[in-house]
Amino acid sequence: MTASVRGRPDPHALRDYALLADGERGALVGPRGEIVWMCAPAWDDDAVFAALIGGDGWYSVTPDGPFVWGGYYEPGSLIWRSRWIGTDGIVECREALAHPGDPHRAVVLRRILAVDGEARLTVQLRVAAGFGTAPLREVRRDEHGRWTGRAGDLYVRFSGAPDARPGDGGLSTTVTMEAGAHHDLVLEVSGRPPPAPETAEVWWRATETGWAGCVPDLTGTPGRRDARHAYAVMAGLTSSTGGTVAAATTSLPERAEQGRNYDYRYVWIRDQSFIGQSAAAVGGQRLLDDSLRFVTARLLEHGPGLSPAYTAAGRAVPGRRALNLPGYPGGYDVVGNRVSHQFQLDVFGEALLLLAAGARHDRLDADGRQAALTAADAIAARRREPDAGIWELHNDRWTHSRLVCAAGLRAIAAVAPRADSGRAAGWEALADAIVADTAAECLHPTGRWQRSPDDDRVDAALLLPALRGALPADDPRTVATLRAVRTDLACDHYVYRFRHDRRPLQDAEGAFLLCGFTVAMAEHQQHDDVEAMRWFERNRAACGPPGLYAEEFDVAQRQLRGNLPQAFVHALMLEAAARLGQERH
Repeated sequence: MTASVRGRPDPHALRDYALLADGERGALVGPRGEIVWMCAPAWDDDAVFAALIGGDGWYSVTPDGPFVWGGYYEPGSLIWRSRWIGTDGIVECREALAHPGDPHRAVVLRRILAVDGEARLTVQLRVAAGFGTAPLREVRRDEHGRWTGRAGDLYVRFSGAPDARPGDGGLSTTVTMEAGAHHDLVLEVSGRPPPAPETAEVWWRATETGWAGCVPDLTGTPGRRDARHAYAVMAGLTSSTGGTVAAATTSLPERAEQGRNYDYRYVWIRDQSFIGQSAAAVGGQRLLDDSLRFVTARLLEHGPGLSPAYTAAGRAVPGRRALNLPGYPGGYDVVGNRVSHQFQLDVFGEALLLLAAGARHDRLDADGRQAALTAADAIAARRREPDAGIWELHNDRWTHSRLVCAAGLRAIAAVAPRADSGRAAGWEALADAIVADTAAECLHPTGRWQRSPDDDRVDAALLLPALRGALPADDPRTVATLRAVRTDLACDHYVYRFRHDRRPLQDAEGAFLLCGFTVAMAEHQQHDDVEAMRWFERNRAACGPPGLYAEEFDVAQRQLRGNLPQAFVHALMLEAAARLGQERH
């Protein structure tokens, strides 16, 4: 496909897109009611709506005439309400992916409501499988006014538009309503012949029930509404397998080293561990159990050969390929990821931290305990190997990787049963040895941690090991590292990962939101609650109207950069909220 697809919606700034998600796939909807991204049936399958990156495929419900856009999520859910105020009235579109999601079938629910005055909207449906290469075909209307068709190997059924006009690879219609009326549209995209259709009312009741009680109340938590929303976002990104994809999208450009693009529709073990620990911090047992289940299964299956990332189904991440699309402005059209060919030592430490959190909440079963043994043995065997590290760069003996492994060993030792006291002592001794070896090679002359034996720069990721218990909060190396991050990497309560070169920080990349929330927790750990809250609130605001975080924030332009939404940022935001809300003892 080329950029000449007729009628394709123009792109918006990333901050303007809202997420619909059901655990098995996600969709992005823009301010004009245009769904421009959705992969189906599963997260890592080809997109059926690819307009976001310049391909064919979209589904729009747009008011006729001029309007001003707004929108909001219903609390504790990913049910989104687009709201348009026009010159003649107000219209809303309540929209969601039916939740919980069916792994084989995406169901897009859209309920148009004439809130004030009459409403007239244009509906365009253009399903195009294979990232836009296989448009809708074999389109037929049955005796009930439902439309069916095929797009590639997928089955499509569309209800609520009996008067739609087929043509140009899709369907289009106009919806006109009196004040106070509503109109339902139901789109189903399935990898197998769909079952008998349900009414929109049935789908909406099931979705409301699915979200009810899914998100903890979080009373007393700083930024409670956003913290609950962060949990809902992570729940929406979590498959029935337990795996939480890192993001719903691919190929959205980051600020760092312009031109870098990644496919994040996969499950990173590190991110999954962050998510599980954040859920544990707020008592969210469902997300904790999901994270434990996914990471445990991968450790038992692959042992010391654990990959840094997998598909949501637990399979290997496919290699990179280009799609011959224009891409999102400033981006490319790359799917797949090279991560399967990397070794990342820190994932074993993060996995132990997750498993220890599960044990503290009495959620660790026999398989989980065996997975902990596997991870600890892998650290013992591979701790001296160079790895790609948390930022997935060149192989090196990264300080962060080794210290996080020490933190994981200490955490799992602390929850070991009394019968395993000997093994726990061995884990503690190994953690001590790792910290000592790392200090011998990676302690900067100023007393702070440096990135690696041959890289004396500071890195914001080096705050994480002390937060996780690798060494005490009052250890001079912990205090010196936080001071160096504030001095060398922070600007106006945003923080950058590390200095790429001599350029100003903001010229090399965007502020890294995960690191901003990490600094908030580090300040809290040092009992500077005022400064902790400043960091938390500054970074909490680095989102658009739908409250979604990307990986980076372009401070000068106040724009999101990178794939959307980035799960690990929501995880650290939630954990920071939980920590800052805890009473000190």
